[in-house]
Amino acid sequence: MGPLHTYSADVVWTGAGDTGTTSYTSYSRDHDVRIGSKPPLPGSADPAFRGDPTRYSPEELLVAALAQCHMLWFLHLAATDGVVVTGYTDRAHGTMRVEAAGHGQFTEVVLRPSVALAAGSHATQGGAVDDARLDALHVRAHEHCFIARSVNFPVRCEPSTPRTEPTPVVAAPTS
Repeated sequence: MGPLHTYSADVVWTGAGDTGTTSYTSYSRDHDVRIGSKPPLPGSADPAFRGDPTRYSPEELLVAALAQCHMLWFLHLAATDGVVVTGYTDRAHGTMRVEAAGHGQFTEVVLRPSVALAAGSHATQGGAVDDARLDALHVRAHEHCFIARSVNFPVRCEPSTPRTEPTPVVAAPTS
């Protein structure tokens, strides 16, 4: 067995107001997520469940965590494979079903990463960087993603065709 890593977060409800939970509509769903000395993350319920739309919901954060984990693994694997990535964005989308009794669960998350490569990109190991090569990196990233491996619903990856970025020009220092 490999090393164990632990993670802690404090969740502090800030929405009790003057009446607390005297009724379902009497309290705010606002809370803060605090992780170590990092700035607090303002959280709430999804607006469909009486939450504040200006705050992050757990559902949004789950989709974001899946996209972040995939990206970090993809960048790691690209670097070790000699593929020069100069940009990465993802428009991830999750679908959650809520049943009549109020129970719900995610049915899937679709990642839609878009990768930018350095102009004239070719990997230092293994030849040209083509769609098949990038698709293989996405498959490997998915296989390694800790978060995707931990959920009980499908996480699909639908990458877009890579763009080629011009190689940035770095000005020589002047004396």
